Amino acid sequence: MEGVTGVGQIGLLVLANKTKPEMTHPDQNNTLLNQIVNHICEEGADGLGEAVRLLLNHAMEVERSKALGARPYERTPERQGYANGFKPKTLQTRLGEMTVAIPQVRGDIEFYPSALERGCRSERALTLAIAQMYVQGVSTRKVTAILEQLAGTLEISSTQVSRAAAQLDAQLDTWRNRSLDLVAYPYLIIDARYEKVRRDGVVLDCAVLVAIGIDQDGKRAILGVSTALSEAEVHWRNFFASLQDRGLHGTTFIVSDNHKGLRAALAARFAGVPWQRCQFHLQQNLMHYVPKIAMRSAVAAELREVLHASTRSQADALLNTMAAKYRKSTPELADWLEANVPESLTVLCLPPEHRARMRTSNGAERLNQEIKRRTRVARVFPNPDSLLRLVTAVLAEISDEWESGKIHLNMNPPSHQQAA
Repeated sequence: MEGVTGVGQIGLLVLANKTKPEMTHPDQNNTLLNQIVNHICEEGADGLGEAVRLLLNHAMEVERSKALGARPYERTPERQGYANGFKPKTLQTRLGEMTVAIPQVRGDIEFYPSALERGCRSERALTLAIAQMYVQGVSTRKVTAILEQLAGTLEISSTQVSRAAAQLDAQLDTWRNRSLDLVAYPYLIIDARYEKVRRDGVVLDCAVLVAIGIDQDGKRAILGVSTALSEAEVHWRNFFASLQDRGLHGTTFIVSDNHKGLRAALAARFAGVPWQRCQFHLQQNLMHYVPKIAMRSAVAAELREVLHASTRSQADALLNTMAAKYRKSTPELADWLEANVPESLTVLCLPPEHRARMRTSNGAERLNQEIKRRTRVARVFPNPDSLLRLVTAVLAEISDEWESGKIHLNMNPPSHQQAA
């Protein structure tokens, strides 16, 4: 405990001075100090633990007398209650394990020694430190090693570390389930990434589903996060349902990669809302359909021209020309272009000022990099719940920064005003 563990030779003198308030009889102090001096003379440095125990017990008795307003057996009108014996308590300290006698009281008064209260504060601070290390991505094994060094003789098991981290759950669960009904989020960015988790002794890929919203004022917020052992439609649908149950409304545009099961879930939960396929991932997928390496640069340049068109009609015309060009030589490429590129042209329905940031899900990709920076230390999580705990803590911090920071998009740009 912090109030005990730092005591050395200087600490003994400090504590001795603290045990001389007005309510302490001089003979008591002399007897106590004689006991301590004799004990240290006999035991040397090995006797420091017992010396501290004697001082701490005496300090707690003095504090009780002060709280009661009377010394033991003293009759006074200022008395607030009565002494009621002692209760043993074992402490783990840097001087070793020691059992102290906590003074008890009875009557209309509450009392607990401030030295031990200080220790309780230290324990709470230690718990918060454990949780913070966990959030920073430090593995359970490493957290245990660090704390054993910080806490001296205190033995800390991996189970205790995990339990301390789990104390975050109530707060994080509140954040994940907070109401969304006060603010409209016209734009949604949806993404998923995979982390390794252990289930029934087998290491599996676990999908982390994340939803980012841009509100009516142009500020970003992380609206939700969920973990699932696959990206099947049912998991996406349940995730979207949870957002809507919490009050998500006013959505007019959604951007994401072409994740498995996502399209069907969007059709079920966001029927009629325009969907934009991430152009960055689309361009990466394109390379799988270009048969020759020598062609890749030219094909990529042509696709960029289509994607950067200023109007939908212009983009459609450029796409038709591109598909016709490769129809005979590489029909698979032409078919892929016609089937997939239109999904990445939906962004052209937005004001020009919004297109650069809403044509891709790169905002979510950068978020994923921050998650990865924390999760890569753990490598394999013991279960999906531990993964969700860490990711939620990271995202909550980032979302707070976004919501209190600058706007991400001007939701009433000049071009929109002119159109109106």
